[in-house]
Amino acid sequence: MDAILREKLARVTGALRELGRVAVAYSGGVDSTLVLKLAHDALGESAIAVAAVSPSIPRYEREAAERIAAEIGARMLWIDTHELEDARYVANPVNRCYFCKTNIYDELLAAARAEGFTTLLDGTNADDTGDFRPGRQAALEQGARSLLQEAGITKAEVRRAARELGLPNW
Repeated sequence: MDAILREKLARVTGALRELGRVAVAYSGGVDSTLVLKLAHDALGESAIAVAAVSPSIPRYEREAAERIAAEIGARMLWIDTHELEDARYVANPVNRCYFCKTNIYDELLAAARAEGFTTLLDGTNADDTGDFRPGRQAALEQGARSLLQEAGITKAEVRRAARELGLPNW
C-alpha cells in the first residue's frame, strides 16, 4: 500500500478512535465494508454494523453482506425499514433516494442508539461528491459521518485498500 493511502487510512482510524463507539450503515458494498473493517479493527466490539431489511434490497445481497461482516468479525444488527410505506418514495420522483435514505437512516440510527451507539457512519467516499445524490442529503440531516470522504479517499483507493486488507468484495 502506498504511503498516501496509508496516511489517509490512518486519519480514518484516528477519527474512529476519537469517536469511540460507532455504528456503520452497512450495505455489504465495498465502501461500507471498508468502513466496517477499519472500525472493527480500531474499536472491536465498540463498532457494529447496522443494515436494512427491506423489499428494496434483495435477499442474496443481505446474505452476502452478512457473510462479509462475519468474516470481519463484526456484530451485525438487521433493522426492518419501511420506506415502501412512504408515498413520497413510492411516487418515484427524481429525488426518491432522499425519501428512501431518510426512512432507512431514521431506523438505523434509532436501532444504533438503542444499543448505545450515538455515531452513525456511512461509506460515502471522495468521489461521491460530484454527482446528484439526494440520499446524501438525508444522511447529512441524520448526522451521519463519512470518514472516507473526510479523509479524501477515492473509490479507486477504497478498492485498493479493500484488496490489500483481504476483503472479498474489493
